[in-house]
Amino acid sequence: MNPRNSWRLHPQVSVRPESFGALLYHFGTRRLSFLKDRRLLAAVEALEGSATAHEACLVAGIGEREQDQYLRALETLAASHMIEERTE
Repeated sequence: MNPRNSWRLHPQVSVRPESFGALLYHFGTRRLSFLKDRRLLAAVEALEGSATAHEACLVAGIGEREQDQYLRALETLAASHMIEERTE
């Protein structure tokens, strides 16, 4: 996952906010992911309107010093097809 590229939530993924963060369910793969951090949820939600994953983290209030761990989490979501690179 390149944090300098544009990303979005996969069209087949549903997000259900929870008190601990959120549940993501992929209807195509039938996989379920737990986001245990509200700022990670905010970053995922900011992907569509941001030019890069790095920018989405900034929009979510994630500072430069913390970004590595959040970008790794986004990388895991990309590997499980919960988010995908935007190509348009």
